[in-house]
Amino acid sequence: MDTLLLHCPSMASSPKPKLKRPCCSPSTSPDPNPSSKISRSGMDNLDCLLDSFLGLSDSSASLLDLSFDRLLDSRPCDFEKSDMIDRALKLGSVLLEAAKRSARKRASMHNAVVWPLPPDLTINVFSLLDTQTLCYATAACSFFQKCAADSMCYANIDLTTVSPKVNNSVVSTMIQRAGKSLQSLKLGLVPGPIASAGSSQALAYCIRNSTDPSGFSWNDKRSRQGKESSILTRSCLALLSANGGKTGALLRKLHLYNIERMDNTALCAALSTCPSLHDLEIVGLDVELRQTLDSVSKYCPLMTRLFFESSKTGRDDNLKLPTWSDCSDLVYNCPNLSSLALRGFKLHDYKARILVKGFRKLKYVDFSTSYSITGAFLKNLGGTMGGNLLEILILRDCIHLKEVEVTRLFSAVLAGDFKHLRHLDISNREGLASEGDWYRRCCSTSFIPVEQLAEERPQLSILAEFPAEGSYIEVEQMIGSDISNGHASSSSLPSSHTSDSLTSSASDGPYDSSYSSDQGSGEDSQDGSLAIYEESSDESEFTSG
Repeated sequence: MDTLLLHCPSMASSPKPKLKRPCCSPSTSPDPNPSSKISRSGMDNLDCLLDSFLGLSDSSASLLDLSFDRLLDSRPCDFEKSDMIDRALKLGSVLLEAAKRSARKRASMHNAVVWPLPPDLTINVFSLLDTQTLCYATAACSFFQKCAADSMCYANIDLTTVSPKVNNSVVSTMIQRAGKSLQSLKLGLVPGPIASAGSSQALAYCIRNSTDPSGFSWNDKRSRQGKESSILTRSCLALLSANGGKTGALLRKLHLYNIERMDNTALCAALSTCPSLHDLEIVGLDVELRQTLDSVSKYCPLMTRLFFESSKTGRDDNLKLPTWSDCSDLVYNCPNLSSLALRGFKLHDYKARILVKGFRKLKYVDFSTSYSITGAFLKNLGGTMGGNLLEILILRDCIHLKEVEVTRLFSAVLAGDFKHLRHLDISNREGLASEGDWYRRCCSTSFIPVEQLAEERPQLSILAEFPAEGSYIEVEQMIGSDISNGHASSSSLPSSHTSDSLTSSASDGPYDSSYSSDQGSGEDSQDGSLAIYEESSDESEFTSG
């Protein structure tokens, strides 16, 4: 065969044909989209078929049912009949999903057209919504979802709930969405709308126009113990330190409620990333007061409101030591503090005096359920020294609060001190302690100079709720049971109250305007070195600086 080809003149003279590169036809190339295989005419036919199908009237539904049965009966075998049913179900499901998708798209386009605000103003509106309402708005349509994706909408995050529903993942997601725009963060379990008897929640409603809007009390928190606990852990605030601490850099308000797994290390780490913090509220956390105050004084120099309620009322004695450096550091480093609430701590008159006297801008003080306060810390605080700007003073349920000290406080008010004071709460579910006999309790409001106060200080509102005579548990029983355990039990609530809400003023009366020497803060003030009226040289320098 080779010889024949070599000697064939026609084959030898003819040039070799050049091979051409094959063209890729649409029919041979793979197409990821199966619908592209349908020609234009096929699409037109499908459109006409679907249009005719959708053009059927509602009365044709029965006819469509009969027609499908006839087609099904025309199939010769069961396999084809089953295949036909499956295909009908599949095509019907596809048509249903297509209709739903088109409806959502039209609704979104309709909202974008009909909604009167442009996206930037919509974002401003969404930034004013609470977190739950914002989530509802996000699910309404894609237009709202796009607007709600802006970090400005999550500047104020409120994830407080009555029952445990929020976990660390939800908190992290919200903080990530906020980014550097985060300004307010509220987390944890809050008590329900109904307060237990004798709690401070009703008090917060009475003075709802005050500088402290908090209405949560340790009595409300204790009623939930053993039933449910927060599912948030100590790492729920870890994301505040993300991006080199930039996430928490602009945070101004931090409220934490009943996060039982939160500890001092995690809380101090969170506070270290919040140099712009102005408002800190802590309720029911198992953290120590001393370490928290140290962190606030070290990392939060702009603090203006501090609300701290102990989870173990009457048992936290972190400030029991006679040294006052822990309080003085707070006063030196946070000079702008105007609202202070330390509720449920063993806070002695000596420390209370340092705090109230040191903060020159202080207008709101709440030492409710403080175990050791007698009221002696108020000496000379209403004049030109610290405390003269005080507007609201709450000493509710302070078990060692003495009648004689309250009487001297009214004398100071009548003498012209505490000129800005407009609300005073001295309510006590066990009555006020008597001078010289702590076991004898005063449950009468007769010592209050009502008429004189009404004449001289008409703007002053006095709240004095005491138990009726004999309606409360004897102090000896309370000491033998509750105080031996370090706290006052909620079982010691009085069965009934005599409530006196007085709007009165000052006048001259038979009350001594000068305070006598301190008779002690509970059982720990017998040492004369703690007498608050003999100020040490350090304290004199501290309060005059």
